[in-house]
Amino acid sequence: MNSPIIQLLVLAGIAVFLILRLRGVLGTREGFEKPAVTRTDGERRMAKPEFDVIEGGPDLDITDHVEEGSVAAKALAAMKRVDPSFNVSEFLGGARGAYEMILMAFENSDLDSIVPFISEDVYEAFASVVDDRQRQGLTVDAKFIGISDMTLAAAEFDEVTKEGEVSIRFKSEMTSVVRDKGGDIVEGSEKEIKRQKDTWTFSRVMDAGDPNWRLVATGE
Repeated sequence: MNSPIIQLLVLAGIAVFLILRLRGVLGTREGFEKPAVTRTDGERRMAKPEFDVIEGGPDLDITDHVEEGSVAAKALAAMKRVDPSFNVSEFLGGARGAYEMILMAFENSDLDSIVPFISEDVYEAFASVVDDRQRQGLTVDAKFIGISDMTLAAAEFDEVTKEGEVSIRFKSEMTSVVRDKGGDIVEGSEKEIKRQKDTWTFSRVMDAGDPNWRLVATGE
């Protein structure tokens, strides 16, 4: 075998050796591959979740109104277990409206309109005051201004009867004028704002079909 052929074979062997080494180091690629994308720091921060979801965390519908782990919080949670449709925030919204409606009905001696929303004990207490006014020939002209503050004061739940009770502390403003038979003012003023504090307790059997709450107790 002459010298040129031998040189060609040697060069060919070296080329094959180099190809095999490169394949071993770099690996092989088959088909089309997308080019690698390098993200900026800002893009990496945007891709990362901003918060972690915690399963079984506190019920904000409860802890927004009472302290977590308190007696009231546990009672409200028990009410929700019995009646999943019960929502504390929605209940408080309804209680706000009920307070104005019941208070003004009492001031205007119109108890018949609120019978479905108050207990028998509360009705009797209201009726005794209304009857006393009528015996004295007194009339009340009251105008409701609004509720300045409203706080969920307490909550209780009876596991046996499934009855829930929620007490709410109201601070309200109104004007009230009491007149005698002749129309003369004997108490209050049309220009004087009366600031009133009340703590009302509403009750409902949580597994009952009736969704309405009733006023069962009043106090300061």
